[in-house]
Amino acid sequence: MVIKNVSLETVCGITSTIPENTHIEIAFAGKSNVGKSSLINALMNRKSLARTSAQPGKTQTINFYNINDELYFVDLPGYGYAKVSEAEKEKWGKMIENYLHKSQMLKAVFLLIDIRHEPSANDRNMYEWILYQGYKPIIIATKLDKINRSQVQKHIKMLKNGLNVEKDTIVIPFSAQTKQGREEIYELIDGFLSE
Repeated sequence: MVIKNVSLETVCGITSTIPENTHIEIAFAGKSNVGKSSLINALMNRKSLARTSAQPGKTQTINFYNINDELYFVDLPGYGYAKVSEAEKEKWGKMIENYLHKSQMLKAVFLLIDIRHEPSANDRNMYEWILYQGYKPIIIATKLDKINRSQVQKHIKMLKNGLNVEKDTIVIPFSAQTKQGREEIYELIDGFLSE
């Protein structure tokens, strides 16, 4: 996958209508602070098109990035930390659910989980929920550079057990610092593009 051009094409808030795109969509879900913007920027070869922030919960909209005029990366609002009311969180949940239901072009959902920690209740709920919506989450285990190489397999096992994943679930360890894991993600995306 060679990234030639990228643009933030559509931003959907709570009351927006989900666009009817003609290219395939790949969605990115994960709790606030898991490194979602960093992953999307690394995949797009851009430093800061997706806004990274020291303040978790910055993405409060569904953002559609047009990649090479052949697919969309869809950045879903982070769940968990964000300092917002329960009512607000519920609205985001409805917004994400609405998107997962309505998108005709969604091919895959990448669920980002921090490789360093046991999956949280929020992570487990999100995993189950994506399954329930009819998608098979691909797990991206972020912040790979923060653990020793010798610990990687142990931590992947911890994630799989913690989420109680289905047998053939794909788990890709990823580091935004070293870009390790990026090629495997590109290969998956190429596979969706050629389907």
